Amino acid sequence: MDRLQHVLCRFNDIKLAPPETSTMSFEGYGAVFGNIDAYGDVIEPGAFAAYLSDAQNEKQAWPSMLLQHGGWGMTAEDMMPAGVWTDLGEDGKGLKSAGTLADIEKSRDAYTLMKMKPRPAIDGLSIGYYAREWAERSKPEEPRRTLKRIDLVEISLVTFPANGKARVSGVKSIGETEREIESWLQRDVGLSRREARIAINQGFKALIGKQDAAGELGELAEMIRRNTQTLIPS
Repeated sequence: MDRLQHVLCRFNDIKLAPPETSTMSFEGYGAVFGNIDAYGDVIEPGAFAAYLSDAQNEKQAWPSMLLQHGGWGMTAEDMMPAGVWTDLGEDGKGLKSAGTLADIEKSRDAYTLMKMKPRPAIDGLSIGYYAREWAERSKPEEPRRTLKRIDLVEISLVTFPANGKARVSGVKSIGETEREIESWLQRDVGLSRREARIAINQGFKALIGKQDAAGELGELAEMIRRNTQTLIPS
């Protein structure tokens, strides 16, 4: 009989949307490969591949985004989703997950906690899943189970993760001060310091107007558009 199970990890990285927008986006790792969790299980690379292919082809539903596993299903309100997962994929480290929180009270509260200084008050991800294929331990020193195929049900923001190796490496945001925004425009958009100051003081239209009219501004405009459209909702 199927049994819903959970494994927990820290965020590897959080990228936050600009403070002047309502978009609350972030990314991290829902699971880390090769690390024995608190339950004695280890997930091997490729364990999510079949599920991810099915989800992308609409043969299976995408996992829900919950807070604290929906309070373990105690109430209907607890099970109300907090947002949506927008991108899922395996890389060499684990299950890389990107999502956007909904503009509702509990999600805004969670986002505030994720941005706290000097450290996030919430910095864990946990997956709820069905184990479809696994290998049992054959020696005492081996993991209890090596999970070979997993179907996801939900991925939650959690306070107490069990996997201690997947930790936050940094929090990235555009920032709230002019100096922070200027730094972001140089670092992530690729503007020069002078171009960043023009964009802040006069807006992107003024920046484009400073370029010559021979067509060279097109590449700059596209670069700005490409690097900001994932952070600023249309």
